[in-house]
Amino acid sequence: YRLSDEEAAYVTDHSDANIVYVDAEFASTFDRIRGQLPEVEHILVFDAQGDVPTGMIDVGPLVAVASADEPAVPAETEAGATMIYTSGTTGKPKGAFRRGGAGAEQAAAMVAHIGYSSDDVYIPTGPLYHSGPGGFLALAQALGQTVVLQRKFHPEDWLRLVEKYGVTSTFSAPTPIRMVCNLPDDVKARYDVSSMKRMIANAAPWSFALKQMYLSFMPSDSLFEVYGSTELGVNCILRPEDQLRKPGSCGLPAPMVEVKLFDDDGNEVTGAGPDHAGELFVKSPSVFSDYYKQHDKYLDDQKHGYQTVGDIAYRDDEGYIYICDRKKDMIISGGMNIYPAEIEGALEHHPDVLEAAVFGVPSEEWGESVHAVVVLREGASMTEDDVMSFARQHLAGYKVPRSVTWSPELPKTGSGKILKRELRAPFWAGRDSKV
Repeated sequence: YRLSDEEAAYVTDHSDANIVYVDAEFASTFDRIRGQLPEVEHILVFDAQGDVPTGMIDVGPLVAVASADEPAVPAETEAGATMIYTSGTTGKPKGAFRRGGAGAEQAAAMVAHIGYSSDDVYIPTGPLYHSGPGGFLALAQALGQTVVLQRKFHPEDWLRLVEKYGVTSTFSAPTPIRMVCNLPDDVKARYDVSSMKRMIANAAPWSFALKQMYLSFMPSDSLFEVYGSTELGVNCILRPEDQLRKPGSCGLPAPMVEVKLFDDDGNEVTGAGPDHAGELFVKSPSVFSDYYKQHDKYLDDQKHGYQTVGDIAYRDDEGYIYICDRKKDMIISGGMNIYPAEIEGALEHHPDVLEAAVFGVPSEEWGESVHAVVVLREGASMTEDDVMSFARQHLAGYKVPRSVTWSPELPKTGSGKILKRELRAPFWAGRDSKV
């Protein structure tokens, strides 16, 4: 959907796909690149309003004569079922391969934990090519729920649909919900959204400020936050009653998920608090089977039978998990390990800050120093000194940003993850780059 021709060709070729299903809107993309795709035998076009490009197949006539009966083909639980490509925040997308039937028992346990039923009405608040909204859509379909779709997301139309269909459930990254929250109060007040019972927050962390904005006009017991990834599935859940009680936490381990923290030497990290952070590893039925054509990378990310995607985390004294940052995003300044997510969370508590991105920039004295890119709320005004002064009230001195720049928005993937490599690039140009 959002890929360039080069990116679409890479994913299709790397996956060894033989058949491609494409919306008519993007048939021209594959018409341009199919010469680069020797393994592709058929390209099937959905929703064609006229002729499809030569050599492609219009799916419409095939669907019109297809049987409504379930196919009499037994499920092959050991065969490949899905291969979702990661969002590429750390480089080229990787194909996360899963076998059939993986995680079915855990999915049933999570349905009970969150309280889903066949009576729910689900609207995906985000792109269906992302594993989160798409995965929860598949769950909704499996349960026989009513599904409401938007061709393209529009914030006020989202509110209209929630009211019209009595939507009870959704899954959202921060970006679309921030757009809803930023609508004028009189616009939000026009719509009855009391039906919403399960807002699943994921794809990227929701800031504390965004949660407050959401809860100011949506049902207070509707917000769940889940932590997970394309590779590992859902790992932690923060329930509604804990959203404001446990700021910064992604919750407790989800049903049938084991979580361990390991240091670089493979020793388990115990104890509570930020000083007892380690790389987060999980074991669960929904963990993926392999990285396609990158088995060494898959093995590199294992310890003692547990799998990681490189996130650093710690527990509090009640066992709640807090994600500090991606291991690769950690800043080392004067020999001190600094986790940007902690600083971002602190800055986003300021009433004038909408969101922030923190990363390390070169420093002759310290190796790296802390830099913040800040997005202000509409109409707000701050200085660099204001940011630093606020940070000093909430953070140890060595974590306070040494420099600040301003931006109207942050570059993000389609799933809402901040592309820090784009923000870092100008600072590290010509150096031993961390991008």
